Amino acid sequence: MNFLRHGRLFPISTLQRSWLLAGLLGLFGYGAHAQNAADAAGPLLTPSQFLGYALGSRFTPQADVLRYAAHVVAHAPGRMKVVPYGSTYEHRPLEVIEVASAENFGRLADIQQNNQRLASLSAGAGSTALPAVCWLSYNVHGNEAVSSEAVMDVLYDLANPQDAQVQGWLKNTVVLLDPCVNPDGHDRYVNWYNRVRNQSANPAPDSWEHHEPWPGGRYNHYYFDLNRDWAWQTQQESRQRIVLYNQWLPQVHADFHEMGPNSSYYFSPAAKPYHQDITAFQRKFQGVIGDYNRATFDKNNWLYFTRETYDLYAPTYGDTWPSFNGAIGMTYEQGGGGAGGVRYARPDGDTLTLGQRIAHHHAASRATLQATSERHDELLREFQSYFSTAKTKPAGTYKTYVLASGNDPGQLRMLTQYLERQRIAYGFAPKQVKTKAYSYLSGKTEDVTVQPHDVLISMYQPKSTLVKVLFEPRPQLEDSLTYDITSWALPYSFGVKAYALTQRLDASGPTPAPAIVKGTAEAQAQPYAYLARWNNLQDVRFLTRLLQQKVKVRYAEEAFEAEGQKYAPGTLIITRTGNETLGTKFDQLVRSQADSAGTVVRAVKSGFSTTGKDLGSGSVHFVKMPTVAVVAGTGTDATAFGEVWYFFEQQLGYPITVLGADYLSRVNMSKIDVLILPDGNYQDIYPTAALDGLKAWVRGGGKLIALEGAAKFLANKRDFLLKTKAVDSTAIKKIERDKPYSALKKYGAAERESAEEQALGSIYKVQLDNTHPLAFGYGDTYAALVRTPLNYRFLGKGGWNVGVIKKDAYYAGFTGSKVRKELSDTFVLGTQALGRGQVVYLGDNPLFRAFWQSGKLLFSNAVFLVGQ
Repeated sequence: MNFLRHGRLFPISTLQRSWLLAGLLGLFGYGAHAQNAADAAGPLLTPSQFLGYALGSRFTPQADVLRYAAHVVAHAPGRMKVVPYGSTYEHRPLEVIEVASAENFGRLADIQQNNQRLASLSAGAGSTALPAVCWLSYNVHGNEAVSSEAVMDVLYDLANPQDAQVQGWLKNTVVLLDPCVNPDGHDRYVNWYNRVRNQSANPAPDSWEHHEPWPGGRYNHYYFDLNRDWAWQTQQESRQRIVLYNQWLPQVHADFHEMGPNSSYYFSPAAKPYHQDITAFQRKFQGVIGDYNRATFDKNNWLYFTRETYDLYAPTYGDTWPSFNGAIGMTYEQGGGGAGGVRYARPDGDTLTLGQRIAHHHAASRATLQATSERHDELLREFQSYFSTAKTKPAGTYKTYVLASGNDPGQLRMLTQYLERQRIAYGFAPKQVKTKAYSYLSGKTEDVTVQPHDVLISMYQPKSTLVKVLFEPRPQLEDSLTYDITSWALPYSFGVKAYALTQRLDASGPTPAPAIVKGTAEAQAQPYAYLARWNNLQDVRFLTRLLQQKVKVRYAEEAFEAEGQKYAPGTLIITRTGNETLGTKFDQLVRSQADSAGTVVRAVKSGFSTTGKDLGSGSVHFVKMPTVAVVAGTGTDATAFGEVWYFFEQQLGYPITVLGADYLSRVNMSKIDVLILPDGNYQDIYPTAALDGLKAWVRGGGKLIALEGAAKFLANKRDFLLKTKAVDSTAIKKIERDKPYSALKKYGAAERESAEEQALGSIYKVQLDNTHPLAFGYGDTYAALVRTPLNYRFLGKGGWNVGVIKKDAYYAGFTGSKVRKELSDTFVLGTQALGRGQVVYLGDNPLFRAFWQSGKLLFSNAVFLVGQ
């Protein structure tokens, strides 16, 4: 077919014909049906025929991948359908394609319901005679873009009636394919690569097309790693996907990735450490699917490796989280990634092509489907056994987890909502029970009293394995060579008082405890003021929404009591005086924003405090609405920047200005009140002259918040009080004298010995000075997730050591022997005055991956309360 343009005929591809036909039909009002008609027109096309170029010769934008999926589905009526399940932050669609044989397609709802019954999550007896469900996820990391190319070949196979082998597998298998889990990151990479690549792809590693610019395409819109978000579900894409996942609960979940371009191909069995709650059958079947892949790769003489690097430990991944939900979770890694491009010259003289990478993922996809189909009966039996055992014979020492009803209502509400998203059942204690239990706060077993309305999470439920993994105080680690966090217990993450009991306690049922309430503001005619406690993220939202509505807010620096209620430092005070310009809108604004944010607000008739300072005291400070900026770009850590960006935009709904590191020196800083430096390497961003300018801005009244690597960058520099501990040269000389052979190390043990210098997401107790605004809303301790060694001296004169780690402060997780010594008597967080401004040091990142809920108030204190 040719297309007339400017008087000349041009050939157009099948894809272009599809667009043209759909557009013409759309003019006549056919809409979506017109597109379906266009997709169904003519024969089923291969990806290359449809796209108009050879698959593997370039990267395909996500929209075109989905158009091809629609074309395939249109040619397989009664066997395939597209199921939209959401959209990304950049409004790209998220879809799953459901595939079954003609016989099974008509009973997909029954098969889905059967899985719920097999998992004991729905009433009725499940059958092990129905098909197994295999879910294939592609492109969770956007620049690992071969996945979305390979999925088109897989879709073609599934739709092709001539492929008797695949059609035979579908008799025993329902297939769910997510062609692109991370469309925003995928298109960021693809659009960049297609823009910079040479006309003929240049395989030289030094060529521009093999060097992605900051931040790269790996992450989603907010630069979160979606493969670290399966358990926490902080991101929109994850939350939407998990709703559909939990409706299906597949027996097999395969997650397709890429690694460095000089690597070969990885498939199961996984490397150690395996989490102890990965069952014997799951370990065995990892090997079974590995055998199917091995047969295919051996037949084609393709290189691969197993049992290295990719472990099954932390619950954050697309292999582990499904595993803790009864599936066989699989990771596949193809050499290539963002650096691979279309062609890449390897050091061994071979050139890795995109076509080869597609072929490997395509083959692994087929092998996974074959294994699922041929072993479907075994998979279903074990899937049913997994949940029935979890419900009747739960693993582990602890049988009940208790969340004290005396916890802050907002934190408790966030945690129970999280449990509901995970489909974890909970109830409430019907009466008082005195018992012994492990206290997360003390880290010891002690006498406790379970109070009526405490939240109970019983291990006697279908999802008890997931419960155990998420709540276990100290996960067992069989090998220190893991590449992610090693502790994550929810009571620490949410900052709640909790216990683990070895005995079973039965709950009274799903009746909300009095503490779990909706946000409200007391209705009182013309109150003197409204008071809101300062304890959680909801309270911060309340403050920021009031500020944006031009409501004047103050906070109490000291504790006080008013009208029979006690209030801690940080309490927000919204007086009628000072807000007269709002007129009759004042009360309605406060009440509506309290309801919207989920905050409980009390009205008082007087400014008099029965104890402590009155509401008009000089110790009650006005909260200025700050203009906040954050530095982004080369030199900053993309995910650390994304955590700050996401926090303001999605969790607070508060404006933040993003300043690019490349033009930071030209910014008029007088318009900025708060500048946030996320983790990163700031040597090039702030050379000496620029750093002097930054200090001048702080002295003039600015507030600088330095997190992790940014704090480390400022340490030991002139005018900054943060100092690292000096290396004890005397001790080093003593070791060299007494142990002269200590420098003789084994090459093969280098990786393991390097672990001695790492803190792999360990939880430590930080002692807080909660009389300082940086720690308002906290008790005298805070559980920090420490991921990098902290080796700082306490701040000297002129600084405030608000959070420190003292001796014996370890809670959980792996910390190397050398780092453990450093994580003793070390500074973690604090402030210093510099001129009229403030520097806030956060050696630990309280916003890590947005799942460390207990740190968000601390970060908010730094932004809104410190220095007011």
